[in-house]
Amino acid sequence: MIANTLPEKRLTMTFLMTPDLVNFSGNVHGGAILKYLDQVAYACASRYCGQYVVTLSVDQVYFREPIHVGELVTFLASVNYVGRTSMEIGIKVVAEEPRLKTKRHAMSSFFTMVAVDENRKPCNVPQLVIESESDQGRFDSALGRKKLREDYEIAHKATRKKNPL
Repeated sequence: MIANTLPEKRLTMTFLMTPDLVNFSGNVHGGAILKYLDQVAYACASRYCGQYVVTLSVDQVYFREPIHVGELVTFLASVNYVGRTSMEIGIKVVAEEPRLKTKRHAMSSFFTMVAVDENRKPCNVPQLVIESESDQGRFDSALGRKKLREDYEIAHKATRKKNPL
């Protein structure tokens, strides 16, 4: 057994892009990548807090580069911010052409995950320990995104009051 005094806040997963993931244009389907992103966010968040987690929101899914069949795709996940019951998980996606030994940043996204107990009620998560300038930068950026989400929610509620469906 491996003892660990701090929760693990980073996770790396690599998948081979296979022909069953292709879309009509011959690239890997964006929905397949979204599914992997959600699985990686879940794995990172649940490992960190030691609980089941659910996805609350997904921010800034931006496909910078197409991903092709036969490429190795690595998902680099990090717990960027922790609230009382929620966590922001940042994920950088790197596509690698193994024959050419080339890598490129294909996309990034941010997931907000909420820890839940056995009754599926939100539960507390461990505080995030900032260990480096890089950690601090991710934390500060996550606070900015949190503020943007809150501002958006306020604006969205105001719009719904004016124009209900």
